[in-house]
Amino acid sequence: MQPTRNWNFTPRSFAQATAPDFVLNARAVFAWPGRRLWHGFLGRHGGVSRGPYESLNFSYLAGDSVADVHENWRRLQACFPPATEFVLVHQVHGNRVHVVDAQSRGVTAIADGMVTAQRGVILGVLTADCVPVLLFDEQAQVVGALHAGWRGVLAGIAAEGVKAMTALGANPARIEAALGPAIGACCFEVGIDVADRFTTELVDAQRHVLPAGQTKAFIDLKGVLRDQLVRAALAPIAITDVPICTRCSNARFFSRRAAGGGATGLQLSFIGLPPQN
Repeated sequence: MQPTRNWNFTPRSFAQATAPDFVLNARAVFAWPGRRLWHGFLGRHGGVSRGPYESLNFSYLAGDSVADVHENWRRLQACFPPATEFVLVHQVHGNRVHVVDAQSRGVTAIADGMVTAQRGVILGVLTADCVPVLLFDEQAQVVGALHAGWRGVLAGIAAEGVKAMTALGANPARIEAALGPAIGACCFEVGIDVADRFTTELVDAQRHVLPAGQTKAFIDLKGVLRDQLVRAALAPIAITDVPICTRCSNARFFSRRAAGGGATGLQLSFIGLPPQN
């Protein structure tokens, strides 16, 4: 059984450098407090974006003011040493995992996951209901970040992420995973065609699908992901779930479902290895 955690708190600075306006107003969630690791699940507060993007939107592609998004990024980057590099990918709801190393840094990849053993690099994924997954092998010093929407879950993004980390020297038996704020089973209603794909294409997924009449069903995406990570050889106790539904908590987190499919911002989940010095 996982220990009970209090997930609602305001963070201290992510590094020795501080940006008081950001740190005091942004409410982040940490899966592994006290570890020598840069990571967090950020919500929608602490930035300058307006309207449906209020206020800490990190996406330049959502229709928000470029200047406002730039300021949001500036506030976050001010919490880290100046040379820290943030790496994002062009997310397409697939299962490709991009390896960030000395050769690929600076390259914009089409993928839904990243892994790295490079220090001073922070991997980030953007979500507004999809599940952000952070991965960490402390002994091997390898980290990963995955964007897991329902299409990515069907495509096996979790197993691909573990496989990519293993190729960098991680051991699945040591990998820890954190499933961040995302739409919960309480709110993720889909058409019966999508539900049927889960029950027919994925092993044991039926127990995470709850029919709702003849044409609808509710799916527990995190439950499916947890099973996939265990089948990829992660220990069940090493998988932490942040039990926050983005739709239910849309005052604190961006949620496309809560926005009725309309314009909304995207929050950032990130992980990285700080420099040894």
